[in-house]
Amino acid sequence: MTSVPASVVRKPRVMSGMRPTGGLHLGHLVGVLTQWVTFCENADAFFEIADLHAYTTEFDDPSKIRDARNEMVAVWLAAGVDPQKSTIFLQSAVPEIGELHVLLSMITPVSWLERVPTYKGQIEALGQSVATYGFLGYPLLQLCDIAIVRGEYVPVGGDQQAHLEFGREVVRRFNHLYGNGRQILLEPQATFSEFREVPGTDGRKMSKSYDNAILISDDEETTTKKVRSMITDPQKLRRGDPGRPEICPVFALWRFVNPLSLNGIAAACRSGALGCVQDKGEFAEELNAYLRPVRERYAEYRDDPARVERIIEEGTARTRAIASEVLADVKDAMRLT
Repeated sequence: MTSVPASVVRKPRVMSGMRPTGGLHLGHLVGVLTQWVTFCENADAFFEIADLHAYTTEFDDPSKIRDARNEMVAVWLAAGVDPQKSTIFLQSAVPEIGELHVLLSMITPVSWLERVPTYKGQIEALGQSVATYGFLGYPLLQLCDIAIVRGEYVPVGGDQQAHLEFGREVVRRFNHLYGNGRQILLEPQATFSEFREVPGTDGRKMSKSYDNAILISDDEETTTKKVRSMITDPQKLRRGDPGRPEICPVFALWRFVNPLSLNGIAAACRSGALGCVQDKGEFAEELNAYLRPVRERYAEYRDDPARVERIIEEGTARTRAIASEVLADVKDAMRLT
């Protein structure tokens, strides 16, 4: 019996994406992009520029969304995402996603959307201005992003698990109504990053909306200033005081930048031998060294927008070829052909 060559073994299909709403930060790099680089090697990876999703909260500033698209992809490429081993596509340039969203909205109960935890939470945080029809349907559009390329696995954070489970329910409902015993749409599975949350300069989750982020596009001087402003252990007032590294955001970031140094830093902090000012100064140097090659590659891609746009166009064309087949299957199952 002849074995199947390793080169023709089908890789699992992974789908992920980001909204182009501004500069990417350290949390994106170590929490998401490092995982995406791995997917380029071991999966059939699709990475989406989720510009339609950006309109759910940034609809009053479309130029901001448009300008952020290429910049965001430039960071992806600088971080090591390989366009020869993955597919990068623009959500709004794949109209099949929008059509699938309309079709699935016909069978999706409003109560299912309203019970997604992030819906009410985001409205409370951002105000009634985002309480739109599109914002309510955000999780359904996310499902369509995945389903249109037959995504099997989706990397998610803790706050996205409910979205994915909602999507799985919609898929089950669709297949029950129209599948006639067949799986027309796939139920995507979650995969988790080793690093689910990266602290910002104030100790909260790193986020542009909290103004606590260290951006990939920051220069080294700005990065150093941000690190020196970081909070540490409030009980460690001066050098010599024993510290608690387990509650210190600076120590938490060390594990991403130089994990081999953790034990020594923790011991010196607890004993009082390492002061917070010294620690932040040393960490700023390490962080800038860690980010330097990424920033250099980012500058190259940022300064060559034609190259970035070509990568997006090629990936979008491949995505549309798959999406048209999926949409045809859905419309056939719904007797719309």
